[in-house]
Amino acid sequence: MSSNPPRDENGDNPKDPFQEMFERLLGSQGMSGENTPGGMPVNPQAMSMMFQQIQSMMSSGGTDEPVNWELARNHARQVASQQGDPSVTGQQKGAVDDAMKLAELWLTPNTAFAEPSTLPAAWSRAEWIEATAQTWKEMTTPVAASVSNAMTEAMTKQLPPELSQAMGGADLSGMLSGAGSMLFGMQLGQAVGALSCEVVSSTDVGLPLSKDRSALVPSNIAEFSEGLELPATDVMLYLGIREAAHVRLFHGAPWLREHVLGLITSFAAGIHIDMDRIESIAQDLDPMDPSGIQDALASGVFSPQMTPDQEATLARLETVLALIEGWVTRVTVASTANIPSAAALTEMMSRRRAEGGPAERTFGSLVGLELRPRRMREAAAFWEHVEGKRGIEERDGLWESAELLPSNEDLDDPEGFEQRRGLLTASDDEMDAALAKLLSGGYEDAEGGPAAEDSDSSAGPDSSEANGPGDSDGFTDSGDDAPEEPGDAPKD
Repeated sequence: MSSNPPRDENGDNPKDPFQEMFERLLGSQGMSGENTPGGMPVNPQAMSMMFQQIQSMMSSGGTDEPVNWELARNHARQVASQQGDPSVTGQQKGAVDDAMKLAELWLTPNTAFAEPSTLPAAWSRAEWIEATAQTWKEMTTPVAASVSNAMTEAMTKQLPPELSQAMGGADLSGMLSGAGSMLFGMQLGQAVGALSCEVVSSTDVGLPLSKDRSALVPSNIAEFSEGLELPATDVMLYLGIREAAHVRLFHGAPWLREHVLGLITSFAAGIHIDMDRIESIAQDLDPMDPSGIQDALASGVFSPQMTPDQEATLARLETVLALIEGWVTRVTVASTANIPSAAALTEMMSRRRAEGGPAERTFGSLVGLELRPRRMREAAAFWEHVEGKRGIEERDGLWESAELLPSNEDLDDPEGFEQRRGLLTASDDEMDAALAKLLSGGYEDAEGGPAAEDSDSSAGPDSSEANGPGDSDGFTDSGDDAPEEPGDAPKD
């Protein structure tokens, strides 16, 4: 994610996602010579009139929520309708049903997860917006609340006394919070509306945006297929398999969805603005010089500062999203072997991600996070490696809990994954062998003395070499029930 900041309209200068968010909220991109940041007039009379308009607007549509959700939903539907949003036809519904039935059939041999009872649907863009609204609320509320609070605190402390006088003693913080709610609503509606015109399914951003539901968006699939010179049925089936794979994964690992949303919430909760830095810059600013204020905004003065906890959370979130996408890619490749155009479609999906597809842009503008396609490719290679050595059942068994999932280090070095994890990834036979070794005294005793000589040949000649005394890396995440030594090195 975060290492690929969004670029400007020319595709040149990288921007921090939060800096871009603040520029939109503060309006610093449209500053004129007679105005302060955000187009705020310097003249007190004009300023007073502007805030009277804001108060009137808020009194008719204000909300205590960090995002005006009604405004967001209405604006999203308006954006979708402007691009054209035809209703789903009976023929399209039939095509989706046929594709998803075949997708489930081809997917079954390539995953240990059972087919869920979810019935697939065909959605228009407006239906996609309505079906995903609750998840967008879950994901963006923590970010909106944290950024709004930070922005309100920063601006309230820095606004001059003359502004309060011009407003007649009105509650500045309340007005800023209300205005931020509306601005966030507009921004969210714009992003979700634009996204509804691009996504091909309910999971196209890497998450099941509509919980316990599965759907394809036929109008967007038709646009996706334009110029590919591939059979429309092949494209529909390929995308249906990807959708079914996502749904199976999140159904088979019911903890996963809340885990990802929890990481996003945890990241957002740590958002803060460096007030000391703002005060330091403010001392050298001339409030009557809009260009100087604009330069300060452009320098990222309002951008939240990343904390160590946020950096750790970001790394975990980046890894788990890459693992999800990598697993889906691996399962899709295996399940589409009978589609002649599958290789071309897989390459197209890879380019779509690398060039900044819907997931990357949406996370960047709404959550302040960027997806990194490089990690997704490495995650796909990791799952292929584990499948080759352990098989499908044990590959998918790693999704039983967050503690079993591979780390960023494991994506870099799949070969060393088993050795680092020890018995955490061992097969039943290896667990039995390790238990027999423990009971026969083959490990160090409780006092840390030398281990009894191991006469159990099933442990293999290389076990002591792979897991010598003191090698406990495999148990950093496995809890208190793990043995003191990792035991036998996993076998191929």
